Amino acid sequence: MQRAALLDAARSLLSEGGTEALTFPALAERTGLARSSVYEYFRSRAAVVEELCAVDFPVWAAEVEAAMAAADGPEAKIEAYVRQQLALVGDRRHRAVVAISASELDAGAREKIRAAHGGLVTMIADALGEMGHREPRLTAMLLQGVVDAAVRRIELGAAEDPAAITETAVAMALRGVRG
Repeated sequence: MQRAALLDAARSLLSEGGTEALTFPALAERTGLARSSVYEYFRSRAAVVEELCAVDFPVWAAEVEAAMAAADGPEAKIEAYVRQQLALVGDRRHRAVVAISASELDAGAREKIRAAHGGLVTMIADALGEMGHREPRLTAMLLQGVVDAAVRRIELGAAEDPAAITETAVAMALRGVRG
């Protein structure tokens, strides 16, 4: 129960203040634990982020997969892939996943996260294969780059409305995969 409370507190801290807000003193304060007790559960801030990703990324990926499964045809699947990821930007679980890029993770943790992320790329590569792309995996990785850029724009609180960022990313994705 304490571990779950710490993870929930970490989600809140990430959502409210980004990775800088995720500190052991802040976790201790949010959960009512002594700072030394936090170290009993996690050896470092990177370990907190790694566990959040291990817990939250599969749920997040399942939501993207469900949106794609509900779509009819490969182009609709690609649109659902982009829209669902951008819709999840405001979700606290998504904040933990986004924190990966800004955190000091060790090589093992980064590899686990890359492998999990590869599942998303595989999902979209299948839809691109259905469209006849000669290099669906490469195209999928580049498409994910468009999504990642849109996520960063939304996360930064860019001047554009998040809905405008989403519509632009969807249009770029669909135009790009149509060739």
